[in-house]
Amino acid sequence: MNIFERMRQGELIKNEDSGYNLIAEAIERAFEITGKLNSAFHNDEQVRAKLSELMGFEIDSSTTVKLPFYTDFGQFTRFGKNVFVNFGCSFMDRGGITIEDNALIGPNVKLITENHALEPELRRYVYGKPVVIKKKAWLGAGAIVLPGVTVGENSVVAAGAVVSKDVPDNVIVGGVPAKVIREIEP
Repeated sequence: MNIFERMRQGELIKNEDSGYNLIAEAIERAFEITGKLNSAFHNDEQVRAKLSELMGFEIDSSTTVKLPFYTDFGQFTRFGKNVFVNFGCSFMDRGGITIEDNALIGPNVKLITENHALEPELRRYVYGKPVVIKKKAWLGAGAIVLPGVTVGENSVVAAGAVVSKDVPDNVIVGGVPAKVIREIEP
């Protein structure tokens, strides 16, 4: 299993692991592409083209990602159709991010798939757990979704919420940590 597969499986990745240089190169590439994107005006088509190059798949023409946009890796993010990502978002995607059709991502949202070991001697190393945003979910401005979380279909994450546990379908969650506020009609 190569280092990228190990990373997707959630293994702890150490800087001295065989193949880590490939991860470091991928991170540098992501910073270079997003740096160029974020430093000048680009229309939606140009943004999709550059992010498609980074992510390794063609982003559907119905999807919009507003700049600035930040990612530390980029190769493990997948967008469905008719997704809208507002400006200032940060996606740390080494654990994998999936955003399904018709999802809305508010400004300054952070999707974090990476974490560090609790043991002090291992803390500098990283492992990942995937984040999944289901169909028609809406993440409000400044929300943070932590590693391993799935936000359910049609659900709403209130602005500023920190989501540390899975969100069921058809609910509104808010707060720190996020808790169900109420159910909503699908």
